[in-house]
Amino acid sequence: QVQLVESGGGLVQPGGSLRLSCAVSGSFLSILTMGWYRQAPGKQRELVAVITTSDVTSYVDSVKGRFTISRDNAKNTEYLQMNSLKPEDTAVYYCNARSIRYSGRSADSWGQGTQVTVSS
Repeated sequence: QVQLVESGGGLVQPGGSLRLSCAVSGSFLSILTMGWYRQAPGKQRELVAVITTSDVTSYVDSVKGRFTISRDNAKNTEYLQMNSLKPEDTAVYYCNARSIRYSGRSADSWGQGTQVTVSS
């Protein structure tokens, strides 16, 4: 089993910042790609940012220049620094990690989700 525990969500005013964290634990050999998704009410879940084992990053256009994804491999933790937040960033944010299990197969795991609300 692989567990992902998120933290850092909350209520922030437009223009403010938040930093999300996601700690990965459990039985796995290594972590491959890590990412952050979000789901707003009435909308489908969308990929926000992803980071590879080589620290190559990719972002959805709507957050480019404002959000930064990073990872600390020693701590098996990923982060999402969110700056210049807008009301349209309001959503439940989920972290994702693809890991190699002891079986040799890779599998995706998800965090429980953390609410981010941007409102004055």
